[in-house]
Amino acid sequence: MSNQIGHKRRWHWACAAAAVLLLQPAFSQVRQQTIEPPAPSADVPAAPQSGSATGGVFAPVLDAEKRPITEGDFVKTGPKIYEDISAKAGLTSWHHTMGTPQKKYIIEEIGSGVCLLDYDRDGWLDIYLVNGSTYDAQDGKAEPPHAALFHNNHDGTFTNVANIAGVTNGRWGFGCAVGDYDNDGWPDLAVTNFGKNRLYHNNHNGTFTDVAEKAGVTLGNWSTGASFGDYDGDGRLDLFVPGYVHYDMAHPPSAGPAGAGMGFCEFRGVSVSCGPRGLEGEPDHLFHNNGDGTFTDVSVKAGVSDPNHYYGFSSTFVDVNNDGKVDLLVANDSSSNYLYINKGNGAFENDSFDSGFALNRSGRETASMGLAVGDYNNSGQVGIYTTTFSDDYNTLFQNMGAGNFSETTSRAGIDQITYPFLGWGTEFIDYDNDGWKDIFVANGHVFPQVNQHQWGTSYAERPLLFHNIDQGKKFQIVPAVEGTGLAEVIPSRGAAFGDLFNDGKIDVVINAIDHTPVLLRDVSADQNHWVGIQLIGGPGTPRDAVGSTVYLTADGMRQRGDVMSGGSYESSNDQRLHFGLGKATSVDSVEIHWASSGKVERVRLPGIDRYYAIEEGKGVVPSVYDAIARQMASGKKEPRSLAGK
Repeated sequence: MSNQIGHKRRWHWACAAAAVLLLQPAFSQVRQQTIEPPAPSADVPAAPQSGSATGGVFAPVLDAEKRPITEGDFVKTGPKIYEDISAKAGLTSWHHTMGTPQKKYIIEEIGSGVCLLDYDRDGWLDIYLVNGSTYDAQDGKAEPPHAALFHNNHDGTFTNVANIAGVTNGRWGFGCAVGDYDNDGWPDLAVTNFGKNRLYHNNHNGTFTDVAEKAGVTLGNWSTGASFGDYDGDGRLDLFVPGYVHYDMAHPPSAGPAGAGMGFCEFRGVSVSCGPRGLEGEPDHLFHNNGDGTFTDVSVKAGVSDPNHYYGFSSTFVDVNNDGKVDLLVANDSSSNYLYINKGNGAFENDSFDSGFALNRSGRETASMGLAVGDYNNSGQVGIYTTTFSDDYNTLFQNMGAGNFSETTSRAGIDQITYPFLGWGTEFIDYDNDGWKDIFVANGHVFPQVNQHQWGTSYAERPLLFHNIDQGKKFQIVPAVEGTGLAEVIPSRGAAFGDLFNDGKIDVVINAIDHTPVLLRDVSADQNHWVGIQLIGGPGTPRDAVGSTVYLTADGMRQRGDVMSGGSYESSNDQRLHFGLGKATSVDSVEIHWASSGKVERVRLPGIDRYYAIEEGKGVVPSVYDAIARQMASGKKEPRSLAGK
């Protein structure tokens, strides 16, 4: 009760702070940059206008060459953390397409996600890239753009096998999520669209079959960042699908008496697409897995139907209060975020406001797009990071225990730098294997018009990487060194994070709107150790162990990793757990809290600097990673005959 009272007091304080902010003039503070921002120009109005939530109107921050820091502020020398190997890897043969370059309507703007999955179980991550569509394709006047499934060739290259695999989609695609919903040991794939969604069942032979109609999960209209999770503890993965805007393709939203209000169709006084504010939202849906290949919509019964029809973007199931049951997080655009606490009886409690996650520290709704979840301060509790619109800052929420969160972005030193950027895919990753999770953010604006004005932002933007420098209390921006991946200026949207080369480094795949994909390989020069774990659930646990938690201790440092589906932005990450070990040369202990079954198991790892498969009740088991580890150690290329084993 005391926690709840404390939250209510904090909520009242936040409301008061928000009221004070409304009385202040538009923001023009100096960001934490080496360049002094100029005074607002005549091009900048005194009040924000747009269908997306922002924190105000800010003066531009430019670099020494008078470029917005979103596409500049590079340094000549410094550490090379990421290398863009997109072309070398063969990914640039595919192109994302969404609407027209003018982006007249909101459906053309938000882009699509990317999923990492080992669809053929050869031990190497493959890449699924969702594609958008065009109005002509929707009208049957043109061939629709198709999704890509890039098979990992084990030699640093990838081959698009989407046609062979039967996963081209051909609908106006937005998100994807990975989960073994039928517990057959093979990852399946949910794809969300404008129109009917798809559920691709893995056929175990390199192909998939769309079973969404039979399964009862097609829905309609506009779905976004789905996720799998076993909310009722029956050992089977259920499916959550957020809804965004209720959209009528024949009558797209426009300004005027019959459309959205004019204030929702302008940004800084310039006419842009309308929404999402001013438009009708779509409800969210939770589908219960019946265990026979079908699902039942239990959204209302479970208390997660979103009766206010907020603008849902990204979601994930994870245990935020350490009670052994997965809770549900939803990042909403221009409306308050959702945190649903699992009550253990098939229903959730909406704890969004009481938990402190619904709003930022000023009591404002943010335009939350991306959603990262992880134990960034090694406290044994998962924190949250959300990305937002430009003219606002991304938010870092520290878990104070029992699912209570405090927004600590300013104290962490990473609020001011993000104001000019518009963030999408994001994740907590330990890029240098020092045992402390860092933060990666993919960025890109939604309005092409920003390139025509001196607002200090740009349509294509560089990514941001924040290094964890003080045990989660402080983060520091990693410089964008010219010629490296952090200096790539791209119109990013979805991003997925994982070890594509089995070398213990976390790589990033970005699905950029109207652009070729971007693969940033982690080439950090650190010499730290690491270990990776793939969990395999037993009876009573989802086979892919989604929802399970691992506590790993090495050299006195205890870390937490959670197996999750969804998250980032309309995307799904590598479901293997990665732990940086710093200089530790062995792992002291591995404690696994298995999802659904509730079993707690302790396992000893025989080595480091490789992946291990751990099966519930059996410990470390033989796997394809044994052969991969031998080849990685010898420096030899893996024989192709291992594929599919």
